[in-house]
Order: sequence, then structure tokens, then C-alpha cells
Amino acid sequence: MADAVAKRSEIPVKMQWAVEDLFENREAWEAERQAVSELIGKAESYRGHLGDSAQMLCEYLDYETELTVRLQRVGMYASLNMDVDTTDMAGQAMDMKAQMLYTRKAEAVSFATPEIMAISEETLEEYRASEPGLKVYDRYFTLLNRERAHTRSGEVEALLASAGEMADSPSNTFTMLNNADLTFADIIGEDGEPAHVTLGRYGGLMESKDRRVRQAAFESLYAGYGQFVNTIAANFTANIRQAVFFAKARGYSSTRAMYLAPSNVPEEVYDNLIQVVHESLPVMYRYVALRKRMLGVEELHMYDVYTPIVPECSMEVPFEEAKATIRKALKPMGEDYLAALQEGFDNRWIDACENVGKRSGAYCSGGTVSHPFVLMTYKDKLDDMFTLAHEMGHAMHSYFSNKFQPQQTARYRIFVAEVASTCNEILLTHYLLENTEDKAERAYIINHFLDDNIKGTLFRQTMFAEFEMLAHRMFENGEALTAERLNEVYLDLNQKYFGPDMVSDVQIGLEWAKIPHFYTPFYVYQYATGISAAAALADRILKLGKAGVDDYMKFLTGGGSQDPIDLLKLAGVDMSKKEPVEAAMRLFEERLSQLEELL
Repeated sequence: MADAVAKRSEIPVKMQWAVEDLFENREAWEAERQAVSELIGKAESYRGHLGDSAQMLCEYLDYETELTVRLQRVGMYASLNMDVDTTDMAGQAMDMKAQMLYTRKAEAVSFATPEIMAISEETLEEYRASEPGLKVYDRYFTLLNRERAHTRSGEVEALLASAGEMADSPSNTFTMLNNADLTFADIIGEDGEPAHVTLGRYGGLMESKDRRVRQAAFESLYAGYGQFVNTIAANFTANIRQAVFFAKARGYSSTRAMYLAPSNVPEEVYDNLIQVVHESLPVMYRYVALRKRMLGVEELHMYDVYTPIVPECSMEVPFEEAKATIRKALKPMGEDYLAALQEGFDNRWIDACENVGKRSGAYCSGGTVSHPFVLMTYKDKLDDMFTLAHEMGHAMHSYFSNKFQPQQTARYRIFVAEVASTCNEILLTHYLLENTEDKAERAYIINHFLDDNIKGTLFRQTMFAEFEMLAHRMFENGEALTAERLNEVYLDLNQKYFGPDMVSDVQIGLEWAKIPHFYTPFYVYQYATGISAAAALADRILKLGKAGVDDYMKFLTGGGSQDPIDLLKLAGVDMSKKEPVEAAMRLFEERLSQLEELL
């Protein structure tokens, strides 16, 4: 009989995140939801008056800050509850109510930006000089001035805001299909007994020593997606369509330009990433050839990509041991960092167990209204320890940004969101390699680094980014995005990135259909730029000691107070140039050479 997945009610409290830190219970949440709903109505009293005086402008901005904070708390509690059990109808209803509030709020305050922009720059400067309360909004005014060319009239802004709920529909639809409705055929596990294939268990099955199990899980998963591929293609197209609508409405040249604009990231950064990765594909092919040789197979298939090359070194890591190891690995970061890390470990910031209906994958919800919350499924694998280190990197970034920045500048941009998390992973890799002389363990750790950080992040996420760029361009050029066409484009890219020693199984052409991040357009490239920045920062921390940490903490405590590229410059890394990506590729080649010597 297939092993059963636990119900949410069966998960020990100590392994669940402490949502009660946001609200004591759902009744308290409902009371605040209603209060926030009433607070949204107050926005109308400011309409037409934002230019009356500096005091009125400051009063409105303070009001909107309070509204945003309270709404974020309501929305965060609802989403955290739903994500741990998507089969909970009451939780789904809560999340829908919260999303409706977000849309109402956007509609209610949509008049504000055009109204503030209607204030002459001279008058606005006078207001800022005369009203001390406006000082905390300096960054807001800087960003506002950038948006002038892409902001429409109050009437049009209200219409665009009301379209927000509709624009989220493709993402919401995919989330429910992927996490609540989509199921996969059972397979025969390593022990000869039936085994469930779930999104949470798929990664572990792909690491199985038994090739038959890997192939069966691979075929089961993609058969599941294949049943709905036309529906998913239509939904994916709908998400691109809404992005194109907003890009055109706001006067951007493309969807990519629109999504890179908020972080002030030049499009050349995206193009440079793809170019440098393309130039480094021969090193990737060298790694694929090594994997093929070490697995001893005549044909290397896509279901052979994740199983360790050194299978005799299992390196199982229980949850408590993982936390202790991560703390030791991050000792170079100093006592303040370690104290914050331990606070998260001790106070249930982490939801670690699989249960029925739990959202797949891992994330850190690092809002500005509370401590961070980390969701993951911990399975006692080395990869899970790295995931924990990764997500706690996000948590530390949010924690220190919130601690050192006011609400108005605490939230950092997505462009730097993956830097702190990946820096933790690189420091963990360094620690593990420094603390073992066992050749098998060293080979296993290096293989993990190459698999997860380089192949799985730098190359794979760049491939995702290139696919996403091509898909959006195809739609913008009037090409129909059928399932067949999307499969073809993705399969071609997979063959290009993995090279001649990899059999690109036809099923892998469906992989685009299971990537949740594609519903947050032009997000994935930042994983690749993030690891490039992280590699440079980790190198500075290890080589410079306290000086490197001090520079790093300028970035970590900076929140959204500056453009992300400028924040990284404070820490010693210039992502506007190719050098960080090229340096990450050199690290890849260095680690690959070490692995080749060990094997």
C-alpha cells in the first residue's frame, strides 16, 4: 500500500510556523479584516485634496502606510494558512477575501499617484522642505518621479487598478491546479511497494539510486501535466496577455521593460546574463559528460540529472542537525547575524513537514509587519539542509531590513531577493568542504554545489529566463502560443543548454508547464544574477573577514532604500557589468576540476 501523506492536524506544533504571531485566531483576523475594509473607505476623503498643503499630503501618505501595513498583515495570515492546506475551504475563502481587499485598496487609492504628480515639482519641493514628516518618504518621491512617464490619469489609473484582480486569475488558476487538483499516478518504489508521486516528493524520487524509480516518477509527473497541457498553455498565454495589456497601457516598449523598471535594472543585465551563460556552455557540456561517465550509462536522460554521482555517500541530515550545521557554517557572519538566525530556529518561523494539500516548493514570506515565515518540506536530505539555509538567508535579509529601515523603505526589490539566500548556500558549501577529508563526501558536496547552485540555478534559471523572454516576444509579435509550440521552444533550449551527451526526453518539453514562477513574469533571471552576486559576496566575506561582513551588512540592512544595483555596489559587487557572472562561471569550472580529480 502506498505510504500515506499526513493530514495537517497530524503535524507536530513545533514543526508548524507560528501564524498566531500575526493573529491569535481566525476570529481576530476577521475582526481586523473588517476594520481594514472600513479603513479603505477613508481614502475617498483625501481625493482632490493632496495638493492642498504639505500637511495634508503627509497625512495622506501616513494613512496609506498604515493601511498598507494592516492589509499586509491580513493578507499574510490568510496566505500562510491557505498555503499549508490548499484543501481547506475556509482557508481558501479567507485568502479570497484578502485578495478582494487588496483590489479594493488599489482602486480606492488609485487617484493618489496622478494627483501627487499633478503637483508641480517646485511646489512639491517646497512641501518636502517645510514638512519634516515627509522626510521618510524621500525614496517614495524619487521613485514617483521615475514613474511620471508611465502614470495615467486618475480615471485610467482607477480602471487599471480594478483590473488587478482579473490580472491575477491565471496565477491563481495555476496555483489551484498545481497544488490542489493535479494528481500523478503511483509508481513502484525502491522497496517494491506502491509509492505516491507528489510535487513535494518528486525531488527525492529524482535522487533515487534506482534508475527505474527515477524514470517511472519522471514519466508519471509529466503524464500528469500532459493531460492538461492545452489548458495550461491557454492559462500561461492569458498571463502573458495581461502583462502585455499593462505594458501597453503604461507606455512600456515590452513586458520585460515594464517588469525590470521598478528595480531600475537595465535590460542589458538580462542580455549579458544569457550571453555569458551561452559562452560558458562548453563547461556545462563537460559536466554533463562527467555525469554520464560516472553513472555508467550508455544514454544520459533527463531523469538522471539529479541523482548524486557519488550514491554511496547518502549524507542524510536530520532537521535539528541541519540547523546546528548551518549555524556553524554561518559563523563568519558574526554574532548579530547568528543571534537573529537562532531566533528564527527557536521561535517557529519554519513550517517544515509535508501534509495533504500543502503548497509545493519552498519560500520565505518576509513581509515588513512581522518576523519572516519559511515554508518548505524537510526530508532529511542534504538538499533540504541547503534549502533551509537558502530560505533562512531570505529571512535574515527581511529581518535586518525591517530592523534598520522604516516601513517606507524596508521592502527590498526582487532583483536582490536571491542574493542573501544563495550567499548562505555558498558559505555552507565552503564549511562542509573545509570540514571533511573524505573523498566521497567531498565529491558529493561538490556535486551538490554544481547540481543545485550552478546547473540548477545559474544555468537552469537562465534557460528559464531565455524561454520566458522568447515566449513573451513571440506573443508580442503576434505568434500563437500553442502547447505544441511552447513544447518545441522549450525542448530546443533544453538541448542547447545540456548539450550532446544528454538525451532531451520528449517529456522535458513539458517542463515549462510546471514552473510557478512564470506567473510572476521576469522573476527567474534574478536567481541567476543573484547567485553571481552571492558568489562574489561570499568570496569577500571569507577573504576579508570583518571588513567583508561589514560591507555585506550595508547591503543586508539597506532594504529598499536605494536601487538594488547601488546597494550591491555598497557591498563591493557591480552587477551592471559582466564580471560577476563570469566570476561565477570560473568558480563553476574550478569546482568541476576538483570533482574530476576526486573521481
